[in-house]
Amino acid sequence: MNLVLERETPPLYEDQTGAIRVGNSRVLLETVIRTFQDGASPETIVHRYSTLSLSDVYNTIGYYLRHQDAVEMYLSQREQLAESVQQRLSSIQPDLSLIRSRLLSRQNLQQ
Repeated sequence: MNLVLERETPPLYEDQTGAIRVGNSRVLLETVIRTFQDGASPETIVHRYSTLSLSDVYNTIGYYLRHQDAVEMYLSQREQLAESVQQRLSSIQPDLSLIRSRLLSRQNLQQ
């Protein structure tokens, strides 16, 4: 019996926004990798994100371990993007603590 060795592409795809997703799910690459870095096993990751398959998680982690520099660069870019979105939202949203205090004062007046 001969084992046929095949090259497999990682179970990753880029969505329309440029985010990389895992397998046939909407789970982000950064979610899987950061969860793995936090000490979760592939089985635990699949338990937390049930739309993932165990083989896709193992393949994704394997891809990360073989291409760590490139994946870390992508993750850093995603974190920078998230920070810029957060800053933009903070600049256009009102201070929620002021709204909360007004609502609490109204509630106290009604009591």
